[in-house]
Amino acid sequence: MPASTFLTRVVLRNYKSITSCDVRLGPLTYLVGPNGSGKSTFLDALRFVRDALIGTLDNALNERGGFSSVRSLFCFSNDFGIRFEFRTRDGQSAHYAFQIGISPEGRHEVQREECSISGGVFTSFFHVEKGKGVKSSEPILPLIMTDRLMLQAVSGLPKFRPLFDALMAMSFYHLDPKRIREYQKPQDGRVLKSAGENIVSVIDYLGRNTPESMGIIREYLQKVVPAITTVTPWRAGTMETLAFGESHHIAADGTPYQLLAENMSDGTLRALGILTALFQGSREYSPTLIGIEEPESALHPAAAGALREALQRASERTQIIVTSHSPDLLDDMALPPESLLTVTLDGGSARFAPSDEGSKKAMREHLFSAGELLRLNQLEPDSALIGEQKDRRPDLFGKAGP
Repeated sequence: MPASTFLTRVVLRNYKSITSCDVRLGPLTYLVGPNGSGKSTFLDALRFVRDALIGTLDNALNERGGFSSVRSLFCFSNDFGIRFEFRTRDGQSAHYAFQIGISPEGRHEVQREECSISGGVFTSFFHVEKGKGVKSSEPILPLIMTDRLMLQAVSGLPKFRPLFDALMAMSFYHLDPKRIREYQKPQDGRVLKSAGENIVSVIDYLGRNTPESMGIIREYLQKVVPAITTVTPWRAGTMETLAFGESHHIAADGTPYQLLAENMSDGTLRALGILTALFQGSREYSPTLIGIEEPESALHPAAAGALREALQRASERTQIIVTSHSPDLLDDMALPPESLLTVTLDGGSARFAPSDEGSKKAMREHLFSAGELLRLNQLEPDSALIGEQKDRRPDLFGKAGP
C-alpha cells in the first residue's frame, strides 16, 4: 500500500464527455476500454485539479480550450464539478470538491468549494460559495477570489498544506519516444515531465541520489530488451542524451558498446520512459499518484508480463492509474478483478464501472483472465451501476461516502 496520501474515490460531474462518474480507486487501477471511450478524460480531470492549483484556474481552462470545452455538452446545467476523497499518510480521512460555473456577467467562477480533513477530535475545513466564506475551522480565511481555488490560498496553513502538496505531486504521462530521443538541455531531474522531455536529467539524478531505483529500472528494462545492460547520461557540449550499453555490441576493451538514444527503437525508449516514471522519486520528492496512458503502446506483446510486474511493484509505494485496451497487458490470472474499471460510451457519454459479477466470478475462479475476457469481448461493466450513473446527479459536497 502506498505510504503517502491515497486517493480513494473520484466523483466527476459534467467534465467533458463524462456527465456522471463515481468510482473507487486502489493502489493500482486499470481503466479498460476502447479508444475514445473516455479513459484519457478521466486522467485529464485529475490533471485539471493539479494544473489549477499549480497555476490559475484561467490557465487550466484555457489549456483545454476554455470553459465551454471542459463543461460537458451532454448536460443541461452550465457547470462542472470534481470531488476527491483521500486517506492521508497518518490514517485521517479527507475530501476536496469544487464546482465551476458561469457568473451572470458571463465569466467562469468557483461557485462552491469545500475541503475537510479529519484529525481525530478536530476537523480542519472550509466551505466557500461565490467568493464568500460560508463556514470554516479557521477564524480568518485569506482573501477569497471567485476565479481562483481557495485551497491554493490556504496552502500556507499547516493544516491544509499536506493535502495541497499531495494534489500538486500527482504526475501524468503519455511518453513520447520522439521527445525522449531528442538531445535535451540539462534540467531539473527530480520529476519526469509528461512526455519524457527531461528524462536524461532524471536518469542522472536517480543515478546520483537513488541508485537502487536505477537498479530497478535497469532490471525491468532488461526483461523488456534483454540486450541492454546499462543506461547512462551522455554529454554533447551544452546538450545531453542517453547512452545504452548493449551486450550484442562489445568495444575493443571488452565493455558494452554505447548506442545513443537516436539509434534506439521507439519501443525501447518508451519502455525506459514508463519505467522511469514508475520508479522515480527520492526522499526529496516522490509523486503521490502516477497516471500512465497506454503503457503497452509500441511494446512487443511479449514485454507485457514484465510491464505488468513493474506496475504492480511500483504500486507498492505510489498509487498508479493506467489506461489500456491491451488484452496482453491484462492477461494474468493473478490480476484482482477489483483493480479493473471498465469504460464504455453510452450515447456519447463516458461511463465508468467495475466489471459485472459474471466477469468477476470468471476471474476469481481462474476460468479466464481479464485479458482473455477482453479478447472475447466479454469484459462487461456492472449494468446496475451504469444505470445509477444515468439516473442520478452525483453529490459533490458534504460528508465523505462509505
